[in-house]
Amino acid sequence: MTDRGHELTFGSFITPAAGQPDQVVALATLCEQVGLDLVTFQDHPYQPGFLDTWTLMSYVAAATERIRLAGNVLNLPLRQPVVLARSVASLDLLTGGRVELGLGAGAFWDAIEATGGRRLSPGAAVEALDEAIRVIREVWDTDRRGMIRVDGEHYRVVGAKRGPAPAHQVGIWVGAYKPRMLRLVGRAADGWLPSLSYLPKGPDELPALNALVDEGAQAAGRDPAEIRRMLNVNGTFARSSAGFLAGPPEQWVEELAGLTLEHGVTTFILGSDEPRAIQIFAQEVAPAVRELVAAERTAPGSGARAVADETAATGGPATLAVTPTPDPGVRLSARRPWDESTRPTAPPPPAGQVYPARGQAAGQHLVDVHDHLRQELAQVRDLLEQVKRGTVSPGRARAALNEMTMRQNNWTLGAYCAAYCTMVTQHHGLEDASIFPHLRRSEAGLAAVLDRLEEEHVVIHGVVESVDRALVELVRRPGDFTELQEAVDLLTDTLLSHLSYEEHQIVEPLARHGFFPGQL
Repeated sequence: MTDRGHELTFGSFITPAAGQPDQVVALATLCEQVGLDLVTFQDHPYQPGFLDTWTLMSYVAAATERIRLAGNVLNLPLRQPVVLARSVASLDLLTGGRVELGLGAGAFWDAIEATGGRRLSPGAAVEALDEAIRVIREVWDTDRRGMIRVDGEHYRVVGAKRGPAPAHQVGIWVGAYKPRMLRLVGRAADGWLPSLSYLPKGPDELPALNALVDEGAQAAGRDPAEIRRMLNVNGTFARSSAGFLAGPPEQWVEELAGLTLEHGVTTFILGSDEPRAIQIFAQEVAPAVRELVAAERTAPGSGARAVADETAATGGPATLAVTPTPDPGVRLSARRPWDESTRPTAPPPPAGQVYPARGQAAGQHLVDVHDHLRQELAQVRDLLEQVKRGTVSPGRARAALNEMTMRQNNWTLGAYCAAYCTMVTQHHGLEDASIFPHLRRSEAGLAAVLDRLEEEHVVIHGVVESVDRALVELVRRPGDFTELQEAVDLLTDTLLSHLSYEEHQIVEPLARHGFFPGQL
């Protein structure tokens, strides 16, 4: 199986330690603050050392505003399907659609039986899960008339009323490893959620297991691409490589992107209780994985790439049809951190150079990424003005602000500016660590341009730090925006100038060489 194009999502897998409940909640809220999409918890109701997972999820839901929540995975033998379906729907309604349902058939049968559950054989556990998924979907299907009637071997529902329906289409994600369970995932679930640590051969096992999920989907008349492929991952961040997912963040980026492009995995959930690891995963690894995968996925035929459309239709190459963004030419700050007149230029392309659609897409992707940074910068500036004027109101701005995990106050401004500056730094870090070295190896004549771009990255990093210092000063002296305004103006000048310069110099080389070896 290869990439099926699902949006990439990143989450955490936090130990629900009963002895440190405050720390568990703090880690969950940290996951939201650093930008993860999902926070999950294991579910072992027979384990007195753990908080009850459903109670914990409800508490964390009230302590957060954006991040989604799920059990990883909920213990079906100790959770009655109708009640579970209504619990999920209720919390989903209360959170505005932030709950997903991870389900497991059960594994520790001695403990399950000791707690009051029924011991099931492996085959019976699969049957019970199949019946439970049917019951859960029936509870949620409030558009269907009549009572719920499921006459199963393990679960019988004889006339229960339907509802409530959840706020959004809740995903049912199943943890599975054996053939019957994997076929069940393909037949009845929305996602497959294994743990990499449970695969003895690591990623090499994924093709065969994916094939069983696909087989189950096809037998049920479903498109296998509908089933999201997910993965719980563990590893270590270190200066040098010591194995798969054991090394620097850029190694993680390449390896996780490979799992997406080669095996279709589009949700990665990090098992860690270390705040620093969670932060690195969210702020350094996740954005870079998205960027690499997007560069590979970008297809001809969209946006303004008319000639790329022609290439897609004819199968042949075309002239470059990607337009670098011009420098706005306006400077808001009196400071000049560099002399633009000394910038070197890239050598001209080879005579007669043609650009296939895949190359066009690579060049356009740099512009697209930069456009996102420009849009976010505009939002920073707009928010600054609204806070200064005191005109930000929850009624008019709440939806947009919630998308940026913000509130209408100075702390919010600081949090968003910090998040934006982190994003800029991540983008530059990816370029310095991976893209620029690849271009240096591919074309020696780009050395002077790449040197200058890296120097400007250092300057911009210093400007970013000045924004941070100004935010601290704003907390100390509320209402005095002088220093912050100057810092944001300087960031605007330097960033827009730099992005335009970079596009004019390396869009064309990217269209010939790509972002990484083998892309084109």
